Amino acid sequence: MEDHPLPSSPPLDRRAELSEFLRTRRARLHPSDVGLPDFGRHRRVPGLRREELAQLAGVSVAYYTRLEQGNGRNVSAEVLDSIARALRLTDAEHAHLAHLAKGKQHKKKASARPQQVRASLGQLLESMEGVPAYIVGRRSEILAWNRMAAALFGDWAELPVAERNWARLTFLRPDYRELFVDWEQKATDIVCQLRMDAGCYPDDPRLSALVGELSVKSGEFRRLWATHDVKEKSYGVKRMHHSLVGELSLNYESFRMPGDQDQALVTYHAEPGSASAQALRLLASWGTDATRVAPTA
Repeated sequence: MEDHPLPSSPPLDRRAELSEFLRTRRARLHPSDVGLPDFGRHRRVPGLRREELAQLAGVSVAYYTRLEQGNGRNVSAEVLDSIARALRLTDAEHAHLAHLAKGKQHKKKASARPQQVRASLGQLLESMEGVPAYIVGRRSEILAWNRMAAALFGDWAELPVAERNWARLTFLRPDYRELFVDWEQKATDIVCQLRMDAGCYPDDPRLSALVGELSVKSGEFRRLWATHDVKEKSYGVKRMHHSLVGELSLNYESFRMPGDQDQALVTYHAEPGSASAQALRLLASWGTDATRVAPTA
C-alpha cells in the first residue's frame, strides 16, 4: 500500500530537539538518585543542575552547556556515552541522543519512495488465521493488515489512505479512545515512537506535517509530545473493549523486519482457553463484518 500524501512542512529543529531532550532528562533526576547531596527547598531548578550533570559525566560545565544549547557538532561518541550514563538513559534514549547530537553523521534520509510491504510479507499476514496482525511503518503508518486485524480494529480498507495512521486514529477518533481500556498508555507509546522517528529523520517534512497537524488538533498530543520521552516497546499486553465481544486482554509482539528496520510486524494473541481467546474466535467467524456496530441480519 502506498504512502499517503501529506502537505509539506518545515523540518523539526534538531538543535532545539537536542536541547529540550537533554533538559527534560536532566530535570527528571533527583540528586539523591545519583548519590549527590540534596539541599531541598533551596534548590532553584527541578532535577540536577548542569554543573552536577557535568561532574557526573566527567566533562566541563561549559562543554555540557554548549551541548544542552543544541551544539553537538563535535561531540564524541565517548562523551555521549558518559552523558547517557550520567542521565541514566535507556538504550532507546541513548540512541535518540546520538541521532540528535551527531546530526548529519547519524541521521537517516527518509526515502521519497512510498513505503511498500514485500509481497511475501503480505502473504504471511493472510496466512495468520485467528491472529490479528499488521505491518506498521514510519510515522505510525499502517501499511498492511490481515482479516483478523480488520475484525479487531475495524476495516482500515474503508478509510482514506491518509487516515490509516495509528497517531491519527488514536488522537482524532473517539471510537479508538473507547477501544483501548488504557488509552493514555497507547497514546504515550505512539508519541514515544514518533519521537524516535523524528530523531532518525529530522528532515522528514511529512513527519513534521503530521506532528504539526496533531499538535493543532489535540491538546493531549501536545502534552505528550512536550515530554520528549522516547521508548520502543516490542511486546506487552493490551486491554481492549470491543463493542461486539466486550473485554479482551491480548498479548502483542512487535518484530522489526530484517530487510527494512522502519517496518514492524505486530501480532496479537490471547492466552489459550481464556475468555479473550473465545472472543477472538467469535470475531474470526464474523471477519470484516465485526465493525463497531453489531452486524445486521
